[in-house]
Amino acid sequence: MANSTKTNAVRLLEKAKISFDTVPYEVDENDLAATHVASQLGEDIAQVFKTLVLHGDKTGFFVCVIPGDKEVDLKKAAKVAGAKKAEMLPMKELLPTTGYIRGGCSPIGMKKPFPTFFDETALDFDVIYVSAGMRGLQIKINPRDLINFVKASTADLTKDNLQQ
Repeated sequence: MANSTKTNAVRLLEKAKISFDTVPYEVDENDLAATHVASQLGEDIAQVFKTLVLHGDKTGFFVCVIPGDKEVDLKKAAKVAGAKKAEMLPMKELLPTTGYIRGGCSPIGMKKPFPTFFDETALDFDVIYVSAGMRGLQIKINPRDLINFVKASTADLTKDNLQQ
C-alpha cells in the first residue's frame, strides 16, 4: 500500500485479505459532504457512499451506507432494521458510539458491530468508495466484498428523487 496511513478499517480489510485500494483526497473542513469527496476523487457521486448511523426505537443503533448525493429515507431505513421509527444519531454521539468522526465514519471497524444496510444501488458498480475511517482517505472496493465482509444486507434506503 503506497500510503502509510493505516486506519482500523484498512487493517481489518488487510487482515481479511480483501482486495481494496486507499485513495487520499483533500479535506475541506467547511465541506465534509460526499459531493466534495467525489469531486476530489474525480468519481461519480453515485459510487461515493456515505456511512450514516441511525437509532431505531426497537432495535438500537444501525448503519446505513448510501450514495453520497442521496438522503436516507427514515421510514425505509426503520423498516429494514426492524424498527417502527428511526432517527439519525446526534452528531455529538457519533464518536463515542462508533469511534469515528463526522466525515470519517467507515462502515468497517466501528467500536461494536451494528446491523448494517447498504443501499441496493451499491451492487450496480464494480467498485464503490467508502470512508477509510478518517477524513481525507477513502477505500475503493468491490461492493460485494465489502457487503459480505461487514455482514450487511442491501435494501432501498434513500428518498425517491421526488422527495429530495
